[in-house]
Amino acid sequence: MLDLRAPGAGVLAPDGKALYFSWRVTGVPQVWKLDGPQRFPVQLTGGEDATLIQEVSPDGRWLVLSRDRKGEENPGLYLQAANGGALREVQHKPGVQTQFQFLSKDGQWLYYRSNDERADSYTLYRYRLADGRRERLFGERGAWSIAGHRDDGRLLLQKTLSNASAEFYLWTPDGKPLQPLLGQGETTDYRMDFGLRDGEYLVRTNKFGEYHRLYLWRAGAFQPLTPETRGDVENLNIDREQGRVYYTLSQDGYGKALALDGRRHYRALKLPAFPGAAQVNVVNLSRDGRYVNFSVETDTAPASNHVWDSKSGKLGQWLLPSTPELDTRGFAKASLESYPARDGTPIPMFVRRPARCAATPCPVVVNFHGGPEGQSRAGFSPQAQLFVDAGFIYVQPNVRGSIGYGKTWLDSDNGPRRLQVLSDIEDAALYIRSQWGAAGVAPKVGVMGGSYGGYSTLAAMTIFAGAYDAGVSNVGIANLVSFLQNTAPYRRALRAAEYGELDRDRAALEQLSPINHIDKLRDPLLIIQGVSDPRVPVGEARQMFRAMAGKGVDGGLILFPDEGHGAAKRENQVLQLGHSLWFFQRHLLGQNGGGAAKAGRAEPGEKHESTGA
Repeated sequence: MLDLRAPGAGVLAPDGKALYFSWRVTGVPQVWKLDGPQRFPVQLTGGEDATLIQEVSPDGRWLVLSRDRKGEENPGLYLQAANGGALREVQHKPGVQTQFQFLSKDGQWLYYRSNDERADSYTLYRYRLADGRRERLFGERGAWSIAGHRDDGRLLLQKTLSNASAEFYLWTPDGKPLQPLLGQGETTDYRMDFGLRDGEYLVRTNKFGEYHRLYLWRAGAFQPLTPETRGDVENLNIDREQGRVYYTLSQDGYGKALALDGRRHYRALKLPAFPGAAQVNVVNLSRDGRYVNFSVETDTAPASNHVWDSKSGKLGQWLLPSTPELDTRGFAKASLESYPARDGTPIPMFVRRPARCAATPCPVVVNFHGGPEGQSRAGFSPQAQLFVDAGFIYVQPNVRGSIGYGKTWLDSDNGPRRLQVLSDIEDAALYIRSQWGAAGVAPKVGVMGGSYGGYSTLAAMTIFAGAYDAGVSNVGIANLVSFLQNTAPYRRALRAAEYGELDRDRAALEQLSPINHIDKLRDPLLIIQGVSDPRVPVGEARQMFRAMAGKGVDGGLILFPDEGHGAAKRENQVLQLGHSLWFFQRHLLGQNGGGAAKAGRAEPGEKHESTGA
C-alpha cells in the first residue's frame, strides 16, 4: 500500500514547459523535474532529509528548496540550479525555522521569515540571490508572515494570533510605521492579500456568516465576490497578469476548483471539468498566468497533476501516480453518512466498507482526524484501504471542532467548551454498536488517530473507557497542561487559543487530560511517537506509558528516534501502520499472527516497550 504514491502537485516553470515537484519514491520526499507531460522524471535532490520545492525564479534559472531533518520542523532554505547540482544554503540553523515567503518579480530577492532572534517570534528578512547579502526588514515580537506583496516593495504583513484569527498591516520600504488594516482588536478569521487594483484587497472571512466567503475590501467596505452558500472558500490563487482569481469551494469534505474574472466584475469563469473527482484544487499558476496547475484526486486513484493552457483551452495530465501491482479501481469508496450525538446533533462521517460486510457484521476502526481544526475528507486513502482489505469497516468522523461546517461548529470546542462536546467521541462507538450489529451481537470497535486524533484516542480509552475495545494513539496529547508547557514556543500562544489558557482554564485542562483518567483504562492501548516531535513532545507518550504500565493493560510504546510529528520515512511508516493493523487484528479479529512484531520486540529504527504482551 505504501508503494501507492502521488507525486506532489509541484511548481510550474515560468514558461510552463517544465514542472518541478516533490516525490517520496525514494522513501522520503525529494525534488524531481519533468520536461513535459508524462515525460521521464529526473531526480534533482537526494539523501535522507525531506526536501520540498518552494518556487522557481522568474528567469527559470533557480529553484528555492526547503529541507528538514528528522521531522524536527526546523527547515532550512536552499537554492539549486534549475537543472540540478549542488545546493547553496540560504539559511539552515539548528533549532531554528527558516520559511520561504516569496521571490520578487525581478528575481533579485528571496524573502523569508525565521525565529532565529526569538523562539516564539518571526523576523522577516530578504536575501539577494546575486551575492548572498541578507537584509533584516522587520522584527517586532509576534508570529509575523508576509501575506502579500507589491512590485514597488510594499508588503502586506500578517500577525497570526491563533489558528482562526490574525491582524493585517501595510509595511512600506520607506521606514514609516506599520499601517493597521484589518483584524485589530478582533478575534475574527481573516485571510488577506493585495487585490488586482491598487487600494483593493481580497479577503476571505467568515465574519458575516457561518462560512468563509471571498470579499473585495476597499476603504473599509466589504463587497462579497462569492455567493453565500454552505461551504468554505479556500486555497486562493491570484493571477495578476490575467486578472483572475482561483479558489476552492469545500463542501461536506469535497473540494471543487472555481474562478472569477476580475476584469469583468468578478464574473464566474468556466474551468475544465473533472467528473468523479473528490478533490480538485488549483495549486499554482505560471508567472504570466497562462498555465494553471490542477491537483485532481478521486476515491479510487491517487492525486494526479493536470496543466491547463487557459489561452488555448488545452488540458494535459503531466504527472501520473504510481500504483504498482494493484488495481485501485476496486478500492472502497467513501460514503458520507452521520451518527447522532447525545444532544441529537448529526455528526458527519466518511465510511468505507468491505464488500463482504454488507451481509455479515464486521469489526470497525474509527479514525479521528488531527487538528482539532482539521477535517476528514473524501478522496484516495491507502491507509483506509489497508484496513478495509483486512476486514474492517473504516470510519472517519468530523466531530464538533472540525473545519468545514461553519464557525459555530468550529468554535464549539474552544477552551472549556470542549467539555460539552468531547462526548462526540464516545457517541460514535455507541451508535456503531447499536446500529451495525446483527442477531443481537454488536461489532467490536477500535479507535485510532494522530496528533489531536491521538488525543481523541487516549480520551476514548480513558475518559470514555469501555466505549472502544482497543486503541492506537499516534503522537497524541496525554496531558493538556504539560503539552501547553512544553510544545515549541512558536506554537504555544496559537494552541492556547484553541485549548485554553494555563492560568485561566487549568481546571478544565486537567479534567480534559486523559492522563488524569488513567484509573479507568482497561482495554488494550498502543502508543506511537516520534522523539523529535516539536508539536507534541515525546514526554506526552512517555508519561502515558508509565501511567498505564502498572495496570497490566495489554499494549505498548513505540518510539521512532529519527521522526517528529508522525513518521515520514517509508520504513518507519511501514512499522507504524503495520503495528497498528496487527494490534487491531489481534484485539478485534482475534488474530495473533501476521507480519508485524508483537509488543515488546524491537524492530530496526524503533524503540519498543510493552506493558503486558
